[in-house]
Amino acid sequence: MASGSGDLFLRIFFIFPNMKLICISDTHNKHSQIDIPDGDILIHAGDITAGGTKREVVDFLDWFASQPHQYKIFIAGNHDFYFENNKENEIQEIIPKNVFYLFNEGITINKINFWGSPITPGIGTWAFNQTQNISKHWQQIPDDTHVLITHTPPYKINDVLNNGRHAGCASLSKTLQNRQIKFHIFGHVHDSYGITSVSGTKYVNASCLDNKDRYLHPPLEITVD
Repeated sequence: MASGSGDLFLRIFFIFPNMKLICISDTHNKHSQIDIPDGDILIHAGDITAGGTKREVVDFLDWFASQPHQYKIFIAGNHDFYFENNKENEIQEIIPKNVFYLFNEGITINKINFWGSPITPGIGTWAFNQTQNISKHWQQIPDDTHVLITHTPPYKINDVLNNGRHAGCASLSKTLQNRQIKFHIFGHVHDSYGITSVSGTKYVNASCLDNKDRYLHPPLEITVD
């Protein structure tokens, strides 16, 4: 009996391990300056570039793919015009095999469901800006999502600019009220770096740069069990 129970425990442990997520965002071409901690999954929540050129994207992807984490996931941000302006097959041609790019879609790793989107509220001057029907976009988030990755913060959670204005998405906040998401990882607002827990969800603003685009904020670590 003891031997059988032990084998069962080991099988469960390896299927459902505690997974350490390393979270970064808004690196704007300064990724090589960042000391990345060890972990199981490295997540970037958008704005990998400053100008959104292919050269910038390829430089980031080379660096991202070289990281030792078993899984590497990223989304685009409002600076990353390359991903908005090119077709899916052209984008996939430059994505390394050990890197997952999420564009309004999900991936399941060790039975943990991730879903990612680059959409930010705006008037259209930046990549992936959307104003009309943005609520319909957020309704695409699956009910069984465990880890949500967006570029925009939700409204009034780690979304305060240095002028005191909230820059998060109110429609996203409303949608999340009907979801039981354990972790929400984002960036976009450089001034509100940090982790906040609200109603059972950990909200992670992983912006690495400050509002003067200086690298000041180290990667944030969270554990999914």
